[in-house]
Amino acid sequence: MLRKHLMALAGPARPSSSEESASQTLSRHRLGLAFMEYVETRPADSVPSAGGVPATIVVTMELSTLLGGLKAASLDTGGRISAGEARRLACRAGIIPVVLGGPSVVLDLGRKRRFHTESQRIALAVRDHGCSAVGCDAPPGMCHAHHDIPWSHGGETDVRTGRLLCSRHHRRIHDPAFQHSLDKHGQVLFSRRT
Repeated sequence: MLRKHLMALAGPARPSSSEESASQTLSRHRLGLAFMEYVETRPADSVPSAGGVPATIVVTMELSTLLGGLKAASLDTGGRISAGEARRLACRAGIIPVVLGGPSVVLDLGRKRRFHTESQRIALAVRDHGCSAVGCDAPPGMCHAHHDIPWSHGGETDVRTGRLLCSRHHRRIHDPAFQHSLDKHGQVLFSRRT
């Protein structure tokens, strides 16, 4: 079914006689472009969630790069893309400016809600870049939002007191067989209780 969808996108709307033979066997390049279009134009309400947030690409770049600069942009998965590719993605997507210390989006909810909001999770992803356990490279989409002070013990649902942890480290931080501390960079170190 996916191949049929891609062929419909990759095939020319009105093939000329010279295009007819070329369209008989669609090139991998055209199928690749069709796949990109298929993914990028998927309706927002049908996108699966990853880590509590609808599958979202978080691109970090300076405003000058978005407006025409040449620096590479960073992805929340750790990858990098060209400034041109970032601008192309921005044409089809909403842009969420990350303003440090700005009042635009409520990121600290106190005790009003137990679970972190989508905005909070995006802020945690920008800050933590993924699992905040030492040596773990799980990307933000594979992580849970964790309360440093458990909700059941009066912890608040705030970015300041939250962190991203992959499912393995999230289980471990709640496991009584382990103790944890933070290193000088704010990353979680685990050790077995003796």
